[in-house]
Order: sequence, then C-alpha cells, then structure tokens
Amino acid sequence: MPAIAPTSIRPGRRARSLRLAVPVLAALLLASCASMRADEPDPMVTNAIAGATAADLPAAESYWQGRYAADPGNRDNAYNYAEVLLRLERLTQAIAVLQRATLAFPEDRQIMAAYGKALARNGDFAEALTIIRRAQDPTLPDWTLLAAEAAILDQTGQQAQARVLYQQAIAIAPGQASLWSNLGMSYVLTGQLELAEQNLRRAAALPTADSRVRQNLALVLGLQGRFDEAEAIARQELSPEQAEANMAYLRAMLGSNDAWTRLQQG
Repeated sequence: MPAIAPTSIRPGRRARSLRLAVPVLAALLLASCASMRADEPDPMVTNAIAGATAADLPAAESYWQGRYAADPGNRDNAYNYAEVLLRLERLTQAIAVLQRATLAFPEDRQIMAAYGKALARNGDFAEALTIIRRAQDPTLPDWTLLAAEAAILDQTGQQAQARVLYQQAIAIAPGQASLWSNLGMSYVLTGQLELAEQNLRRAAALPTADSRVRQNLALVLGLQGRFDEAEAIARQELSPEQAEANMAYLRAMLGSNDAWTRLQQG
C-alpha cells in the first residue's frame, strides 16, 4: 500500500487522529528516557533527594523509611519519604503518605503541591486540580504549580486554558525549557504542528533542555513527515537502533490507512 503523507489527511480528521496518535508515539519515543524521568529534580524537593541518582534511591528509601517509621508526624520525614517513593514510581504509597501529611500540615504549600502532583501522576485529575489550586498563592504564583495545573488541563482536553497557564509560568521562568516544551506538546494535541515546532525549537535551544525536550521536537518533525530531520535529532538522544526503530514505527503509522483507522476507532 502506498504511503500517505500526513498533509493528505483532512484537517478535522487529521487533528483528531493526532490527538489519538500522540500518546502512542510519545510513549515509544520517550521509552528510553524512563529512568531519566524518575531522576528529574523537582524545584521544591530538598537538595539531598533532588541530587540523588537512580543508584542512590534504594539507600535513600531505606533511610527515610526508617525516619518516617520512627516519627511519622515529623513534617520533613513525611515529605522526603514521599519524594523518594515518587522517584521510585510507587505512587499509591506516596499518595498515602502525602495525604496523611496534608491532614497534619494543612497550610504547608510544599506538601500540598507534592500531594497534588502525585494525584495528577496517578490520573486523579479532579482532586489534583483542587489540591494544586489550594496550594497556589495568587499574590506570588509558583511557576511549577502553574505548569502542573496546565498539564492536568491539557490531559483533560482543556488546551486553551492550559496554554494561558503555560504562558503565565513562562513569564515567571522564561528559561525553563520544560515549559516551552509542554506548551509545544499542547499544540500537538490539537494538530497545530507548526506552532508546536516553534515552541519546541525554542525549548531545545535553552540550556535547561533535556533529552525529552529534543525527542519531543523529533516527534513533531516526524508527525510532519520530515523524517530525516527527526531521525537526526533522535540519533543524538538514542542509540542508533532505538532511533531507527522509532522512525520506522512513525513512518509506518503515518503511512497506513489501517493504522489511522485503528487509532480513530480506539
């Protein structure tokens, strides 16, 4: 069957197909970065946890688990133990620790924010929004909370509202590549690939850009059928085998009527 370029798809169908395709493609393109995602520092985390590598996490877990077991009512014990659990992707346990901590420290914005982000990672979007909005101080907005709220809105199909919050966060922290990248991916979700590329190129040019930002750019270039450019970027971030596999998958999905049909029916 001859390949069909993405631009040959009718605009309405193309936008809907992209919304369905992006999670599949992003999961494939970013699979090799799972360990990096677990290691990414959170600006609100204590330095000891933020600086830990994946190899450090078992020892950190043992230490903070012991501290928490000895004194679960201690604010720092709860916060740091929950953060280690989140880094280990043990969401249910982390949420339980943070929920208990929010009851003990209802005015602690840092704990409330961590709880809201953990709920969002677990897919509990409505509750996460409530918690994150409670943690935010409108008189001195925290860009990480604005970004967390925007990401939830994006995941629940509220792209226009999400982009307003991304722009507010960018106004506070214009050098944060993750904000420009998330804004770019928001445009991917509605099939606005040129705007997505503009924001992702800006993100990739910043010193704070990481591998995920550049792979998101590769994804957007691939979705536009610019496979050579996409593969060149992907090869900088992945092994040659991974980059080739990702591009082959992207070409196959964008060039298959059957694949588009399956995605639309998904």
